[in-house]
Amino acid sequence: MPTSYTPDFFDPLSTDRLAHTICETFERQPMVSMVEDTPPFDGSGLYAIYYRGTTIAAYRPLADLQIPVYVGQALSSNSATGKAVTSKRPLRNRIRDHRRSIVGADLPINEFRFRALRLPDVHTNLGEDGLRVGYQPVWNSVLNGFGSHEQGQSTRKSKKSKWDTFHEGRDRTHGGDAHDPEQLAAEVAAKIDQQVTNYHSMPWPHPEQPLYLDLD
Repeated sequence: MPTSYTPDFFDPLSTDRLAHTICETFERQPMVSMVEDTPPFDGSGLYAIYYRGTTIAAYRPLADLQIPVYVGQALSSNSATGKAVTSKRPLRNRIRDHRRSIVGADLPINEFRFRALRLPDVHTNLGEDGLRVGYQPVWNSVLNGFGSHEQGQSTRKSKKSKWDTFHEGRDRTHGGDAHDPEQLAAEVAAKIDQQVTNYHSMPWPHPEQPLYLDLD
């Protein structure tokens, strides 16, 4: 007979549980081909980009896993001002911007997919945090600069981003090189090896067979 006993504590609406539920639901959404421009749809939410090919050797270990190369969000309001965004299609527009970047860098667009889920802003933040912390996508954590915009003179004076150094070709002006491509390649390889090693330790279950959707 135990001398002491404390029942388990369960909070079904805890921040972690909500984030894990969002991530699991997100990963059950279809992966969509990026060959064609994204059809119009309204709303804001969470998205991720995946590699599904063999051409880019660095990303081949990810081709059969649910590990994204990039995770992002498109919100319905400006986080600094609270004002609603001008477009009613912020999520779709962000994915289109990224498609142009991939094509602009002369990467094989047929080997990339995206996944998206429309969400309220507060839940979008939770989902993005969950995916970023859980997977540490390589374009978020190592090759930063993919999602940036060229906005003016100060941006053009900045050094070339790590993403643009690793994937040269995107139409961007910059203030010179700052990163060693060979060092970046080593960091990318180490990060992806870590991701694959930790893949089955995610706190939400992976769907066994992710759906694919090729849009005409």
